[in-house]
Amino acid sequence: MMTDNSNNNESKKDNHSFNRRQILGSAITIAGAAAGAGLVGNVQAQPAGAVARPIPPEFETPQLFRLESDVHDCQVTGKIPDDLNGAFYRVGPDAQYPMNPNNIPFDGEGHVSMFRIKDGRADYKTRYVKNDRWKAQDEAGKILFPMYRNPYMDDPSVAGLSRSTANTHIINHGNYLLALKEDSPPAAMDLLTLETIEPNFTFGGKLPSQTFTAHPKIDSRTGNMVAFGYEATGFGSDDVSLFEFTPQGNLVWNAMVKVPYVGMLHDFAVTENYIVIYVIPMVIDRQQIQEGGIHWAWNDSERTHFGVVRRDGDGSDMRWFTGPTRSATHVMGAFEDGGRVYVDVEMSESNPFPFMPMQEGKSWDPIRGTSYMTRLSANMNNRNISGYDIERLYDYTGALPRQDDRYNTASYRYGFLGTRDKDAANPRQANAGYIRMDHSNRSTVFWDAGAGTSLAECCFAPKRDNAREGEGYLMGVATRRNEEGRGDLVILDAEHLEDGPVAVVHLPIRATGQIHGWWVPESQMPSA
Repeated sequence: MMTDNSNNNESKKDNHSFNRRQILGSAITIAGAAAGAGLVGNVQAQPAGAVARPIPPEFETPQLFRLESDVHDCQVTGKIPDDLNGAFYRVGPDAQYPMNPNNIPFDGEGHVSMFRIKDGRADYKTRYVKNDRWKAQDEAGKILFPMYRNPYMDDPSVAGLSRSTANTHIINHGNYLLALKEDSPPAAMDLLTLETIEPNFTFGGKLPSQTFTAHPKIDSRTGNMVAFGYEATGFGSDDVSLFEFTPQGNLVWNAMVKVPYVGMLHDFAVTENYIVIYVIPMVIDRQQIQEGGIHWAWNDSERTHFGVVRRDGDGSDMRWFTGPTRSATHVMGAFEDGGRVYVDVEMSESNPFPFMPMQEGKSWDPIRGTSYMTRLSANMNNRNISGYDIERLYDYTGALPRQDDRYNTASYRYGFLGTRDKDAANPRQANAGYIRMDHSNRSTVFWDAGAGTSLAECCFAPKRDNAREGEGYLMGVATRRNEEGRGDLVILDAEHLEDGPVAVVHLPIRATGQIHGWWVPESQMPSA
């Protein structure tokens, strides 16, 4: 374990002995997964006038899909389990029109897909999120927002219009499906038809922030949605709004806090009593923005901050813990124990995204950009401690971790991750797969997806509402590279990954690209 109280000393647990070949092979998977399957382009965003730097060939995959589709009664190999009924939603960026060549793939318009699974069959549907941005560009027949989170580059015709792409995550709330992008309010969609109902969903005007995280958490006890918005009071502000809504859309409480610097707050953690936010050195670069570049750049000179604040308060008790320069992106789970707060998160030593610029002319480093599941913990009992502990949990690398979402504000045992076979003779050719992590004994079970297959983020679906933790199915979309990128939905028994899929739902087309997905059980689906 490493404790950092400003001296940046690292212990053996944070320094595993992987060789360069092993790490590089896994880094290929991580960066690709973090960008979403099929979404990585071939340039890195640079300020205007700069020469675009190519992304390594390992990361290059087809970028655009653009096809709204309906496929009924998909072909299935195996048998869809009788106790798997509901809908698996996914969303990712899918640009309406050819993008500015210096833009990054995260800026494509939100394209939502749904596998509707019921009574042993699966239907597939995709629709764009038809929000203000999409409608304006559809009418113009071209891109009007040419650079990621840079309003200075927008076409004058869209001044004052919401810039939301609604392309990052998807979650159900009340009777709506919410498409999320962290620089704006959600867009509300119909759970069955995927039609856009409310392009700027503000919970009936009760949203206390101009922005809304892509990763809200559903309280394991109450069903409330806990969320936050950063740059909450306007573009580039250091304000973070924290808030909680009931399933009926009532605001329970809210607070406003300040961050040490304006950096990316992509995800966060919620426990029974605390909210944890972390600020990473992916910082707003105002000069880069003014010169026509994107919103973010990696700054190696900044440190990573871990902020803990009690729920239900006014934010005045916010406590900041400081650690070494690290990237912490997605949370697997979080919990409290003995006066300490624990957060399990994918963490790398540097920028995990090859298409995000590096400041000071530095080159992207795939070794330092490789992520491992890491446990961060802070001692809430001792006010004199200003650092947090860091412990690497497993030797597998990967991005986009998941858990049984019924436990995402409580102590939990199992986590899931897309990764590669770490024991492959040639790491660059290592097969992708899903892994189940058992935190009770630090054991793992790996399912090998086989050659020629790329995997998107996995998602857990319990066998029933009252199933024990981990009793359910793991599902994710597989891209068959040797079949021109055709897509399959693979369904595995989460307690028996080693047995392989219980069912594979075959699509006749490529699957719409994804960053994140969400399972909605039949009990939460509206009637047709």
